[in-house]
Amino acid sequence: MESTVNWLGESGMSFSAVVGSGHTVLMDGAPEAGGHNSAPRPMELLLAGMGGCTAFDVVMILKKARQAIHGCEVKLNAKRAETDPKVFTHIHLDFVVTGKDLDSARVTKAVELSHDKYCSATIMLAKTAEITYSIQVIEG
Repeated sequence: MESTVNWLGESGMSFSAVVGSGHTVLMDGAPEAGGHNSAPRPMELLLAGMGGCTAFDVVMILKKARQAIHGCEVKLNAKRAETDPKVFTHIHLDFVVTGKDLDSARVTKAVELSHDKYCSATIMLAKTAEITYSIQVIEG
Protein backbone atom coordinates (compact mmCIF):
# COMPACT_ATOMS: atom_id res chain seq x y z
CA MET A 1 0.00 0.00 0.00
CA GLU A 2 1.28 3.46 -0.79
CA SER A 3 0.31 7.11 -0.83
CA THR A 4 1.98 10.35 -1.88
CA VAL A 5 1.01 13.54 -0.04
CA ASN A 6 1.79 17.02 -1.39
CA TRP A 7 1.40 20.39 0.29
CA LEU A 8 -0.64 22.63 -2.00
CA GLY A 9 1.19 25.87 -1.31
CA GLU A 10 2.31 28.54 1.04
CA SER A 11 -1.10 30.19 1.37
CA GLY A 12 -2.48 27.58 3.72
CA MET A 13 -2.41 24.08 5.09
CA SER A 14 -4.05 22.15 2.26
CA PHE A 15 -2.68 18.84 0.99
CA SER A 16 -3.50 16.36 -1.74
CA ALA A 17 -2.90 12.65 -1.39
CA VAL A 18 -2.69 10.29 -4.33
CA VAL A 19 -3.31 6.80 -3.01
CA GLY A 20 -2.15 3.48 -4.39
CA SER A 21 -5.41 2.87 -6.27
CA GLY A 22 -4.86 6.14 -8.16
CA HIS A 23 -7.52 8.24 -6.43
CA THR A 24 -6.86 11.72 -5.08
CA VAL A 25 -8.03 12.87 -1.66
CA LEU A 26 -7.83 16.47 -0.49
CA MET A 27 -7.15 17.46 3.13
CA ASP A 28 -7.04 20.81 4.90
CA GLY A 29 -6.32 22.11 8.35
CA ALA A 30 -8.57 24.05 10.67
CA PRO A 31 -8.57 27.85 10.18
CA GLU A 32 -6.93 28.34 13.59
CA ALA A 33 -4.03 26.20 12.31
CA GLY A 34 -3.68 28.10 9.03
CA GLY A 35 -6.10 26.04 6.98
CA HIS A 36 -9.03 27.27 4.90
CA ASN A 37 -11.57 24.60 5.91
CA SER A 38 -11.75 23.52 2.26
CA ALA A 39 -11.51 19.75 2.82
CA PRO A 40 -11.64 17.16 5.61
CA ARG A 41 -8.96 17.16 8.29
CA PRO A 42 -6.51 14.22 8.18
CA MET A 43 -7.82 12.83 11.49
CA GLU A 44 -11.40 13.02 10.17
CA LEU A 45 -10.31 10.87 7.23
CA LEU A 46 -8.66 8.41 9.60
CA LEU A 47 -11.96 8.08 11.51
CA ALA A 48 -13.97 7.79 8.27
CA GLY A 49 -11.53 5.13 7.07
CA MET A 50 -12.24 3.11 10.17
CA GLY A 51 -15.98 3.43 9.51
CA GLY A 52 -15.56 2.36 5.90
CA CYS A 53 -13.38 -0.59 6.86
CA THR A 54 -15.82 -1.98 9.41
CA ALA A 55 -18.93 -1.28 7.27
CA PHE A 56 -17.24 -3.16 4.41
CA ASP A 57 -16.69 -6.16 6.69
CA VAL A 58 -20.25 -6.17 8.04
CA VAL A 59 -21.85 -5.96 4.59
CA MET A 60 -19.58 -8.68 3.18
CA ILE A 61 -20.18 -11.03 6.13
CA LEU A 62 -23.96 -10.56 5.96
CA LYS A 63 -24.04 -11.04 2.18
CA LYS A 64 -22.04 -14.28 2.55
CA ALA A 65 -24.59 -15.35 5.20
CA ARG A 66 -27.32 -14.72 2.59
CA GLN A 67 -28.94 -11.99 4.63
CA ALA A 68 -31.13 -9.55 2.67
CA ILE A 69 -29.18 -6.45 3.71
CA HIS A 70 -30.26 -3.16 2.11
CA GLY A 71 -28.27 -0.62 4.11
CA CYS A 72 -25.41 -0.28 6.54
CA GLU A 73 -24.65 3.03 8.20
CA VAL A 74 -21.95 3.51 10.81
CA LYS A 75 -22.02 6.71 12.85
CA LEU A 76 -18.69 7.29 14.57
CA ASN A 77 -18.06 9.58 17.52
CA ALA A 78 -14.49 10.00 18.73
CA LYS A 79 -12.77 11.70 21.63
CA ARG A 80 -9.15 12.76 21.42
CA ALA A 81 -6.46 13.40 23.99
CA GLU A 82 -6.23 17.03 25.06
CA THR A 83 -2.44 17.19 24.69
CA ASP A 84 -0.10 16.26 21.86
CA PRO A 85 -0.09 13.77 20.37
CA LYS A 86 -3.88 14.15 20.26
CA VAL A 87 -4.60 10.48 19.61
CA PHE A 88 -8.08 9.04 19.67
CA THR A 89 -8.84 7.89 23.21
CA HIS A 90 -12.42 6.66 22.74
CA ILE A 91 -14.38 5.81 19.61
CA HIS A 92 -18.03 4.76 19.61
CA LEU A 93 -19.56 3.19 16.52
CA ASP A 94 -23.34 3.08 16.11
CA PHE A 95 -24.25 0.54 13.43
CA VAL A 96 -27.64 0.92 11.72
CA VAL A 97 -28.24 -2.14 9.54
CA THR A 98 -31.34 -2.27 7.38
CA GLY A 99 -32.77 -5.25 5.52
CA LYS A 100 -35.60 -7.70 5.05
CA ASP A 101 -36.00 -10.34 7.76
CA LEU A 102 -32.46 -9.81 9.05
CA ASP A 103 -31.33 -12.19 11.76
CA SER A 104 -30.25 -9.90 14.64
CA ALA A 105 -27.85 -12.53 15.96
CA ARG A 106 -26.10 -12.69 12.57
CA VAL A 107 -25.83 -8.90 12.43
CA THR A 108 -24.33 -8.85 15.93
CA LYS A 109 -21.91 -11.64 14.97
CA ALA A 110 -20.87 -9.73 11.82
CA VAL A 111 -20.09 -6.62 13.88
CA GLU A 112 -18.18 -8.69 16.44
CA LEU A 113 -16.12 -10.42 13.73
CA SER A 114 -15.24 -7.08 12.18
CA HIS A 115 -14.35 -5.60 15.56
CA ASP A 116 -12.29 -8.55 16.81
CA LYS A 117 -10.80 -10.14 13.70
CA TYR A 118 -11.16 -8.45 10.31
CA CYS A 119 -11.13 -4.64 10.49
CA SER A 120 -7.48 -3.61 10.39
CA ALA A 121 -8.35 0.03 11.10
CA THR A 122 -10.40 -0.81 14.21
CA ILE A 123 -7.77 -3.17 15.57
CA MET A 124 -5.01 -0.62 14.93
CA LEU A 125 -6.90 2.28 16.53
CA ALA A 126 -7.76 0.07 19.52
CA LYS A 127 -4.08 0.36 20.47
CA THR A 128 -4.78 3.90 21.75
CA ALA A 129 -8.57 4.15 21.95
CA GLU A 130 -11.31 2.33 23.77
CA ILE A 131 -13.66 1.12 21.03
CA THR A 132 -17.34 0.61 21.83
CA TYR A 133 -20.29 -0.04 19.58
CA SER A 134 -24.06 -0.29 19.47
CA ILE A 135 -26.22 -2.00 16.87
CA GLN A 136 -29.66 -1.20 15.50
CA VAL A 137 -31.34 -3.63 13.13
CA ILE A 138 -34.16 -2.05 11.13
CA GLU A 139 -36.68 -3.85 8.96
CA GLY A 140 -36.83 -2.27 5.55
